[in-house]
Amino acid sequence: MSASSVTRREFLQSSAVAGTGVAISRVAPGLWGQVAAAAAPATAWAAKTMRWAQLTLVEDDPAHFEAGFWFDYFKRTRSDGVCLSGGGCVAYYPTEVPFHHRSAWLGDRDVLGELVTGCRKLGMAVLIRTDPHATYEDAKAAHPDWIAVEANGQPRRHWSSPEMWVTCALGPYNFDFMTAVHKEIMARYRPDGIFMNRWEGSGDCFCVHCRENFKATTGLELPRTADARDAGRRAFLEWRRKRLVEVLDVWNGEIRAINSESSVVPNNGSGALSPLDAIETSRRAPMLAADRQARHGLAAPWLVGKSAKEYRATMGDKAVIGLFGIGLEEAYRWKDSVTSNAEIRIWALDAVANGMRPWFTKFSGTLHDQRWLREIEDIYVWTERNQRYLAERRPMARVGLVYSQQTAWYSGAKVEDYALGWYQALVESRIPFEMVHDRLLDAEHLAGLKTLILPNLVCLSDAQCEQLRVFVGRGGSIVATHETSLDDERGTRRKNFGLADVFGVDWTGKAQGPMLNSYIRLEHEAMPGSAWFAGLEDAPRVINGVSRLEVTAREKFAETPFTLIPSYPDLPMEKVYPREAKTDVSCLYLRKAGGRIAYFPFDIDRTFWEVLCGDHLKMLRNAVLWANDEAPVVEVDGPGLIDVTAWKNAGAITVHLVNLTNPMAMKGPYRDFFAVGPHTVRVNLPAGVQAKRARLLAADKDVGMERAGTVVSVAVPSIRDHEVVAIEV
Repeated sequence: MSASSVTRREFLQSSAVAGTGVAISRVAPGLWGQVAAAAAPATAWAAKTMRWAQLTLVEDDPAHFEAGFWFDYFKRTRSDGVCLSGGGCVAYYPTEVPFHHRSAWLGDRDVLGELVTGCRKLGMAVLIRTDPHATYEDAKAAHPDWIAVEANGQPRRHWSSPEMWVTCALGPYNFDFMTAVHKEIMARYRPDGIFMNRWEGSGDCFCVHCRENFKATTGLELPRTADARDAGRRAFLEWRRKRLVEVLDVWNGEIRAINSESSVVPNNGSGALSPLDAIETSRRAPMLAADRQARHGLAAPWLVGKSAKEYRATMGDKAVIGLFGIGLEEAYRWKDSVTSNAEIRIWALDAVANGMRPWFTKFSGTLHDQRWLREIEDIYVWTERNQRYLAERRPMARVGLVYSQQTAWYSGAKVEDYALGWYQALVESRIPFEMVHDRLLDAEHLAGLKTLILPNLVCLSDAQCEQLRVFVGRGGSIVATHETSLDDERGTRRKNFGLADVFGVDWTGKAQGPMLNSYIRLEHEAMPGSAWFAGLEDAPRVINGVSRLEVTAREKFAETPFTLIPSYPDLPMEKVYPREAKTDVSCLYLRKAGGRIAYFPFDIDRTFWEVLCGDHLKMLRNAVLWANDEAPVVEVDGPGLIDVTAWKNAGAITVHLVNLTNPMAMKGPYRDFFAVGPHTVRVNLPAGVQAKRARLLAADKDVGMERAGTVVSVAVPSIRDHEVVAIEV
C-alpha cells in the first residue's frame, strides 16, 4: 500500500491500533466529549512522583546518545519520574501506524523501548511525550485535509523546518491519527501517561474541517478578525476551546481502555492569557506541568511562582509540576544553550517554594555542554532530603489574587499587566498569597481566604458578582481596581458596574486616559496618622495612574485618604503648574459592609507594573493590610527582595524565603547570588498548634525560637538564594 494511495478508511483499518473510524467533518457537535468521563481518575503515580526529568530526543539521537549516562544521571538526581520522547512528529520506536515518521537514525532499534525499560528498572513513573504539530510531505499528499490552512487558502508550511507542514489540531490529524499513535504507544509500553506537546494548534486554521464544523456548531463562517469584541471571534474562541477539550476526552477514553490508571497530560499555558480553559483541562488530568522554562526579555524571577499559584487555583490538591529548562529562553531559540547555574537555581527554587514539584527538561540526548548537570543534581538531592517538609503542603495565605481568563478572552484589556503589578507589590511587601480563578469563587474554593484582590477584572457575570457579594457578606474583604465588573462574562459592556452596590459608586459613563502629569493628593490634614499613609508620612502628593473612570458616590464615605489633582500642561516648562491643587474627587473609595471594600477607580496596579513607583507600592500594600484587618500569618523583617510563602502540613509549618535581591532581578540571567540578612521570621501559629523545634533547611541546622503568645519568632542570619524556616509542630 503506497503512502499516496492510502484512504482515510484504509489508514484506520491498516493501523494495528485502529482509531475511532468516525469522520470528523460529520461529527455532531459535542459527540467527542462523550467518549470519556471528564474527571481524571485518582492515580498513585501522579501523587507520589516528586522529581521529574525529561529527555526530549532529536531525530539523530539514536545514533549518538548514551542511554546509560542518562540512567545514571536520573539515579544521581533521585528523579522518580521521567518524560521520554515517543512519537507524533518523530517516532523513536518501530511504529506500524501509517505516516508515523520513524527517525531516520532508528535502524532496527527500539530506542523508546530501551529507555522505558531502563527507567522502569529505576522505579520511575514514565510519561511518553508526543508532538502532533507538524508532519511530512507523504502525509500531506495522502491527507491534505490534515494540514492547517492560512486565511488565504494556502496550506501552512512549518515556519522553522520548511520541509514540513503544520497540522490542524481540530480535525482528523489529532482525532484519528494521533489517537492511533497514542493507542499503539500505550499498548506496547504501558506508560503512566501521554504528555502532549504543542497539541493545541499553531494559529487559526481555515481548513475544510474547521470551516464545516464551526459552521455546523454556530451557523457562522470562520472569523477573519482577532478583535475579541467581535461576536464571530467570541464564538470561534468558545468553539475552539470546546473542540480541544473534546480531543482530550477522545485520547483519554482510548488510552484508559488499555490502562485505566493512565491519562493524557496536556502541556498548556498558564494564567489569564492561556487560550485553553484552565478549569476543564485541570479536571481531565491527574497532574499538570507548568511549562514556563525560563525567563526571557524583561521578566521577574517570581514568574514561575506565579504559574504555580495559577495552576493550583484550578488543580486543587493534584500535583502541580514546574517544568523548567537549562538554556536561554529567548526569541532566537537557542535550544542547545546552557544558561548560568545561578539562573537555573533561582528559577527552580522559586518553583519549589511556591508549591511545585521540579521537572527539568533537556533538549537532545547528546550533551553539548555539561555545566548544568551538577546544579540540577544539587537541587534535586536537597528536595529529596527535605521531602517530609515539602509533601502534602497546604498554603496558609489569607489573601487571594484573582485572575480572569474571560477578561483576557473577551474584553481586550491588558488584564495581565494589572495582575503583574499586584504580584510585584505583594512579593515586595512579603505578603503570602494565592491565586484564584474567577470562575471558582464559591465558598469551597475561597475557604481560608480573608481578602480577594480584583485587578481590573472587567468581565464578571451576574452570578460571579453575586458570589463576591456572598463572600463580603461572610466577612470577606475586597480590593478592586479600575473597570472591574463593567462587562458581563462575554465582554458586553454594562451601563454600570456589576458590583456598584459593593463598591458604593456608580459609573458616569465617562473615562479619562491616558492622563499626563496628573497627581494624587494625600489628605493628611483630614486623616492625621492614618495607616493609609504608612511609608508616605512625608509625601504631600504622589503620581496618579494613567487611566481612570469617572464615578459618583452612592453614599457619604467616612474616609477619603486620596484625592485627585487633575492633569495640567507639561510643556512649555513655564506652564507646568497645577490649575487645581485640591479637589474633592476621591481616588479611593472605602466601605465596611460585612467585610471591607477598597475600590481604586484608576489603573494604579497597571501603572505600578509599568513604572514601579515606590509610592504606588506603598498604597497597594496598605490597601491589602487595611482590607485584611487581622494579625498577619507571617512577617519577615530584614533587607532585600524576598519571595515569602507559608505552608502547613501534618508535621510542620514551613516558611520559604527566596532571595531575589540581584542586579539581574528584572533582566536575567543571574550571574551570582548576593546574600542578605539578618532576618526575623514571625509565624502566627494556628489555634491549638504547639511548636516543638525550629530548623533552617538550607543551612541544615536547628535554631532557637522565641514565643510570645501564638507568635513564634526565628532568627535567620543570612539568605544566599533560598532558606526555609521549618517549625515542627
